[in-house]
Amino acid sequence: MAEVVIDASALLALLNAEPGADIVAEALSGGVISAVNLSEVVAKLSEVGMPENIIRQVIEPLGLDVKPFDKEQAFQAGLLRAATQSRGISLGDRACLSLAKTLGVTALTADKTWTGLSLGVNVRVIR
Repeated sequence: MAEVVIDASALLALLNAEPGADIVAEALSGGVISAVNLSEVVAKLSEVGMPENIIRQVIEPLGLDVKPFDKEQAFQAGLLRAATQSRGISLGDRACLSLAKTLGVTALTADKTWTGLSLGVNVRVIR
């Protein structure tokens, strides 16, 4: 059973050995990630010129449990828009938050703008 949902920002912190990477590394075995957030990570790595085969070599060994962004997740993420719009929370962020809410677990992020949100989701900021 999932213990935490890992946001793209948290996974990127791990991959880039940024502050908080140790917290993300500890959470990997009990963590899940939305397919939307995995796509964000792949996009960021691709943007900096990392070839697809290297991206796969970096991500695959992590053994991530990737959860689909299905119809229910789409609805839940969409419903979070009104409550998060003033903070600039993106679709990817809402995908993470909605998955955490659905699973009843903590959302792990490097994004400090998530603190103080009243969404019925526990948020842990890694730095």
